[in-house]
Amino acid sequence: MLMTDYETMNAALSGLVEGIPHAIANMANASALIFDMMEGLNWAGFYVMKDGRLVLGPFQGKPACIEIPIGNGVCGTAVSENRTLVVDNVHEFEGHIACDCASNSEIVVPLRRKGRVIGVLDIDSPLFGRFDESDRAGLEEFARILEGSLAEL
Repeated sequence: MLMTDYETMNAALSGLVEGIPHAIANMANASALIFDMMEGLNWAGFYVMKDGRLVLGPFQGKPACIEIPIGNGVCGTAVSENRTLVVDNVHEFEGHIACDCASNSEIVVPLRRKGRVIGVLDIDSPLFGRFDESDRAGLEEFARILEGSLAEL
């Protein structure tokens, strides 16, 4: 099992975004930090809510789907259910959207403002079962830190 030092990663994120009012820049640095500090990934980035859809934001990895309807795929389902989704095998997830056919597992964490979803953190891996409960907890804390720097979304 691959282990991530979430204490260090989340402290680094706090240092990067504290007092920085630029949402796009903060998401860009956050995706770079994840891609640098987590092993076994092939995509890490963000989708933001715009006109009732998820629209591609800053990311690390191969080109990705630009728009995702709410309720579709892992990202759209995480929004419609307003909860983190950990998917061990995306090929078994009904309605999965294959932006990169090399992705086999995924974790999606909603980003919120006042309880309303404003976007998602989406991380993919070519490894089956890459993400577990420690990843869920660490990345939910990562998202909470980042949310405070996304006022302009």
